[in-house]
Amino acid sequence: MDLNEFDYDLPDFAIAQKPLSVRTDSRLLVDIDNQIQHSKISDLPEMVKPGDLIVMNNTRVLPARFYTSKSTGGKVEILLLEESKETDHWEALVKPSRKIEPGSIFKLGEDFQIEVRDDLGKGLRKVRLDVKGDFIQTLEKYGEMPLPPYIKTKLEDKDRYQTVYSKEAKSAAAPTAGLHITEELLEKCIEKGAKIEFIELVVGLDTFRPLDSENIEEHKMHSEFYSVSENVIKECAEAKRVIAVGTTTVRALETAALGELEGRTNIFIKRPFDFKIVDLLLTNFHLPKSTLLIMLDAFLGERWKSLYEEALHENYRFLSFGDAMLTQRQIFRN
Repeated sequence: MDLNEFDYDLPDFAIAQKPLSVRTDSRLLVDIDNQIQHSKISDLPEMVKPGDLIVMNNTRVLPARFYTSKSTGGKVEILLLEESKETDHWEALVKPSRKIEPGSIFKLGEDFQIEVRDDLGKGLRKVRLDVKGDFIQTLEKYGEMPLPPYIKTKLEDKDRYQTVYSKEAKSAAAPTAGLHITEELLEKCIEKGAKIEFIELVVGLDTFRPLDSENIEEHKMHSEFYSVSENVIKECAEAKRVIAVGTTTVRALETAALGELEGRTNIFIKRPFDFKIVDLLLTNFHLPKSTLLIMLDAFLGERWKSLYEEALHENYRFLSFGDAMLTQRQIFRN
């Protein structure tokens, strides 16, 4: 398939620059049984049924983007992506990577410095952190939330780029479909007969990196850690419908369905794909030519194009801080 098949015109004004003050006020484009309905996230409990299982990714975002400078005054940006097996070492995106010599040290404070080490290619570097004191508190002191580059407005409240149910801080980006969810909303879904479960997928490099080939068959996904419990798989098997909140949840569940409940996944979900678990998907609107849009295409076929046209026509807000859609998997026949 050609990458241009996944292109569409996304005007700048449609890209949400900041979250709404109330999470559940976000709009929701519903597409179930090929019937389009315009609603709100707050109405989600009215759409769930007894026997539904709602699954969410409870990873938490690290405030792991750091801005510093070289001795010459040149600006340097370091974004921690994932901790390596070697103590105090991380994989990071460094800009401008090619101009930084291995062994370069950047001191952000008396209690924190970063040494840039091996060049891993494509802007990736191995870095070593020297932290005196609590690790998370130090990152919160010096780091910023790694917002996507299309968001130009400063985030006033860091918690608005975290889901309310997030647990361990590991990810380089938020599972943004979950940003709409509140505990009260989940309680109402439970009252309607739904069950709630959580998985973990550590969101990594492919959130920030565009496809590197016009032929999507040549694209290699960066691997990410995931963990799905045996109980979640059992609940999925017993559920009448499995509703995945976000594409990262889909990646974890459909990887687990292949046999391994924990490990690293580089699964690239594209047509044709045989979904084993997920029936409905709650997701934000995605960038053109992105792996997330290619996954949506595998889930819906080309129907996504008419849904996106509808959303743009009706002035939905797009991308990370934007509105959402709830859609039902299409059954494809050979």
